[in-house]
Amino acid sequence: MNVLLKSATIIDSKSDFHNQTVDILIENGVISQISKAIKNSKNIKEIHLDNLHVSQGWFDSSVSFGEPGYEERETIENGLRTAALSGFTSVALNPNTNPVIDCNADVSFIKSKAKKHAVSLYPIGSLTKEGKGIDLAELFDMKQAGAIAFGDYKTSIDNPNLLKIALQYASNFDGLVLSFPQENKISGKGVMNEEFTSTSLGLKGIPNMAEELQVARDLFLLEYTEGKLHIPTISTAKSVELIRAAKQKKLNVSCSVAIHNLILTDEALTTFNTNCKVLPPLRTQKDIDTLIEGLKDGTIDMVTSDHNPMDIEHKKIEFDLAAYGTIGLESAFGILNTHFSTKKTIDFLTRGKNRFGINTHEIAIGNKADLSLFNPNGSQTFTKENIKSTSKNAIFENHETKGQVYGIVSNNKLVLN
Repeated sequence: MNVLLKSATIIDSKSDFHNQTVDILIENGVISQISKAIKNSKNIKEIHLDNLHVSQGWFDSSVSFGEPGYEERETIENGLRTAALSGFTSVALNPNTNPVIDCNADVSFIKSKAKKHAVSLYPIGSLTKEGKGIDLAELFDMKQAGAIAFGDYKTSIDNPNLLKIALQYASNFDGLVLSFPQENKISGKGVMNEEFTSTSLGLKGIPNMAEELQVARDLFLLEYTEGKLHIPTISTAKSVELIRAAKQKKLNVSCSVAIHNLILTDEALTTFNTNCKVLPPLRTQKDIDTLIEGLKDGTIDMVTSDHNPMDIEHKKIEFDLAAYGTIGLESAFGILNTHFSTKKTIDFLTRGKNRFGINTHEIAIGNKADLSLFNPNGSQTFTKENIKSTSKNAIFENHETKGQVYGIVSNNKLVLN
């Protein structure tokens, strides 16, 4: 694939061309020239886009597609297309499939389905067999097949000894263990944040303590085992404080936050919109303020859309019975860019690769072209017409967004909206 990007402003603090507007020549998937004005002597395809900006390719550490088993929610094919048109060049795929991704063959199947796509797909293997939280899955075999981490999606490990053994075993091959932060006996049958809003709506609540107890326990186990732990999608102020203290003690821990937990409070549930039923639940403004502070100072390592398509049968029902989850790939850039500066937005979207052992490619001559293409300006309302996913359970539907994603250049392919 040969392409010439014209008048592109580079946003990459690690590049010598940071903040410069240049032409970028890409030949056979590699950046061969960056200059103020490149003559197109080879008659290569030119890309002219309004206020074009490019950055290193964006990464999402928590994406669900459904296939195999739940293709009615989303297929790998359409999921990767959605990711590309949303500006992501790489995604980590959760194991919440049927069957659960818990062995070498499952990881190999996922990898084979994603071959020849512009977006690189990195499977997360289930930490336990069938995701049941009883016995460890074949972690090393999955690592050999291409799994980048191991965790039971949205399912906490109740048995602390099992997590202890997992951290010890995975450390033998530098394996990254994920542990979802929720103490199930505390969360009980809660369906939203336990606070004033849950009381006024008459809905059972999930207290902050349900998350914080689990985070504290997991960090204690991490210190004992000297393993490598990632805590996905934290949502409370106390969780940020606990992880900050753990990092100060030099524990090998990282964490992420879902974009919707940075933006929306539990008051979004006053209309009983099941698209706002997510796990962890939407919390309070105090929690949001501390999460943002933690993200800016590096306590929180990355953001995620926590993209989780759900078909209408699981969402358009009574709130208590509705499934958790929202799609988020399509709205990720526009929402972040609305609430943060473009510089911060790109920083948030390009973090996390190193933690998962994924190579990064700064924008430089001779490097692989792994680029996200976007316009940081302009505003629009995010509607169903903007949704590329098969499922339409979008928490940010009808929200105002800033900027526009054009597409990506990655894996020797160009994908444009």
